[in-house]
Amino acid sequence: MPTIRDEAICVRHWDFSETSQTVSLFLRDHGVVRGLAKGARRERGSFSGGFDLFTRGEIVAIVKPGRELATLTEWTLLETFPIIRRSAPCNRAAWYFADLIGRFLHQPEPHPASWDALVTALRGLGEDRPVENAILGFQWAILCDLGYRPRLDLDSVDGDPVAFSPASGGIVSDTGAADRWRVRRTTVDALKALESGASPEDLADPDVVGRAARLLGAWIRELLGHESVPMKLLFGS
Repeated sequence: MPTIRDEAICVRHWDFSETSQTVSLFLRDHGVVRGLAKGARRERGSFSGGFDLFTRGEIVAIVKPGRELATLTEWTLLETFPIIRRSAPCNRAAWYFADLIGRFLHQPEPHPASWDALVTALRGLGEDRPVENAILGFQWAILCDLGYRPRLDLDSVDGDPVAFSPASGGIVSDTGAADRWRVRRTTVDALKALESGASPEDLADPDVVGRAARLLGAWIRELLGHESVPMKLLFGS
């Protein structure tokens, strides 16, 4: 029975009993792990008073091959991201991040790049920071990590109006066809800047950041095959 120790973010939890919880954790080096924390809600114990959503901590777990739930034995709380509990826009963004983790990532595949991006995004949510920056940055990072980075070759469309084609996974000429979404070149330029290593904070125009985030959200919706509730709450229909 291997025992693992890793940093984790709580992306979902359920009350198992008055004192215990079942939780879904995104571990940096071990991927998504679901586990049972017996006695987690007791004030005195090994779980820092229990698990809360969108908190970062260090987890110790016993993982048994073939068992759906790991046995969680210790949780040390490290970071709480309190803005998520005070701001409705930040809360909606965090729910969206957790929803993408649950839908795209499967246990026990490690995705340290996506984990680092999630921490960066949660830290980027703040009262004086545009929520769209965190949304755009996390979406871009998880798409790249999973091999879904959109193709952004503007040279192939010369001076024509441009569109995004879900079928081809990137930028194409805008022919007016129903399967293509017309986009502005400034939106594509913003994504190309991210491709070159820029961060959303380096993009000066918040409207461009918002458009780029919505474009990636639409691309993610196509990849998933439906519009999830957190996505609809965040972007609208």
